[in-house]
Amino acid sequence: MAIADIDNYIAALPEPKRSTLEEMRRRILAVVPNAEQKISYNTPTFALGGKAVAGFAAFSKHLSYLPHSGRVFDRLPAEVAGFVRTSGALHFAVDEPLSLDLIAKLIEAKMQVLEEDGQWQRPTE
Repeated sequence: MAIADIDNYIAALPEPKRSTLEEMRRRILAVVPNAEQKISYNTPTFALGGKAVAGFAAFSKHLSYLPHSGRVFDRLPAEVAGFVRTSGALHFAVDEPLSLDLIAKLIEAKMQVLEEDGQWQRPTE
């Protein structure tokens, strides 16, 4: 059901937001293919072990990447330089998704925050 909720969230958007967020979803899932997809705080969210590691949202003039932590962006100052951001959102253009490389770095930074806080442990191989 949660996957359908995200499908509905994206489908309700006008172009180019719809296509951009569809691509963001694909890129996030390329990094965390086993992520649980759900709606949290009215936005599409991707979780591992019940902990949100990534999300996105559409607004009138921009899209936002949501790391679900105010400590993620400070770990990647060079990578997020040039983006408008708040402590909890990285704004990007409605017609240009974030790069797969940046998404991977953002998710890794969030996983490090969770590990440091004792909220998540990486699976052993």
